[in-house]
Amino acid sequence: MQNESKSPAPSAELLAKAKAGDTRAISVLFRRHGPELRQWARGRLPRWARGMADTTDVVQDVLLRTFKRIDTFEDRGKGALRGYLRRSVMNRIHDEMRKVVRRPTGELEERLFNIPGEQPTPFESAVDSERARHYKAALATLNDEERMLVVGRIELGFNYDQL
Repeated sequence: MQNESKSPAPSAELLAKAKAGDTRAISVLFRRHGPELRQWARGRLPRWARGMADTTDVVQDVLLRTFKRIDTFEDRGKGALRGYLRRSVMNRIHDEMRKVVRRPTGELEERLFNIPGEQPTPFESAVDSERARHYKAALATLNDEERMLVVGRIELGFNYDQL
C-alpha cells in the first residue's frame, strides 16, 4: 500500500491549501519552486548590478513576498505560478539595476569600470613566463654576435641602423 503523504501534491491543491493559511503547503511550494527559480534566474542579474543583492537573494525575496500574499494570487491554470514567479524575479532584477544606476556617479563608475591595475592576470603571468623560458632557450642556441644582435633589437629596442 502506497503512502499518500509522500506523493507530491499538485500545485493547484497546494495553492488552495496555502491560500487557506496552510503553512506546510507554503513550505512545499517554496521548496518546489525555489531551486528551479534560482537556476532560471542565475546570470540574469548582470555582474555590474550585483552588490547588495545577488541572484539568490532576489529569488528568496520574491518567494517570500509572493507567499506572504498568496491569497491574492489568481491561479490561471498549469504553469501560472511559475510564470508569475519568473515575472516577479525579472521585475526585481530590473529594480536592482535601477538602484545601481541611481547611485552616485563615482560609486557606479567604480563598479562598472573596476578595471584591475597594471598587475598581470595569473594567465598573463604564466604566458609571459613560458615565453621568457622559450626566449632564453633560443638565445642559448646562438653564438655571441647573434645573441648581441637579438638582445639589442628585442630587449633594448635598437633599430637596424643602431645595430
